[in-house]
Amino acid sequence: MARIVIPSVEQSPAASRPLLDAVHKQLGVVPNLMKMVGNSPAALEGYLSLNAALSKGALPIALRERIALTVAEYNTCEYCLAAHSYLAENHAKITATEITLARDGFSNDPKITAALQFAQRVVSQQGKVDDQELTAIRAAGFDDPGIVEIVLNVALNVLTNFINNVARTDIDFPKVHLKKVA
Repeated sequence: MARIVIPSVEQSPAASRPLLDAVHKQLGVVPNLMKMVGNSPAALEGYLSLNAALSKGALPIALRERIALTVAEYNTCEYCLAAHSYLAENHAKITATEITLARDGFSNDPKITAALQFAQRVVSQQGKVDDQELTAIRAAGFDDPGIVEIVLNVALNVLTNFINNVARTDIDFPKVHLKKVA
């Protein structure tokens, strides 16, 4: 059971409703995460704005979803793992094998593996990566804008992992079990 109220769209603050309606138009549903974050219109606007901006960046949706899976598994966020497993399969068209690999920071594509390993290090080292790690991600084919976007996608997912772990948001996607115990 959620520890922070998940209001219906109709019960949400008036300033959140247009944002939630936009989410509904985009996804066909309003996930519990959005409704819960919508308790604060400013928080919802900030999250949606960063998410929208990063979707226009250089990283394709398939890599962004893989980063989300890597970070969710690392941070033991069941809600995000379920949501991004669903989105990876149904929106980014990632295979089940690649979804499973991404949860551990890997892919059958070496460039994607490099990005996921870098993302994992950003999380585990709280952003304090060393020069060798930057050299490795550049050698894999990522330029500075790509590196910035990887880090910001990590940060976006840490944000949702943390709020969902605090709130224990009710999972409204097909449940996926964590590989490690929370």
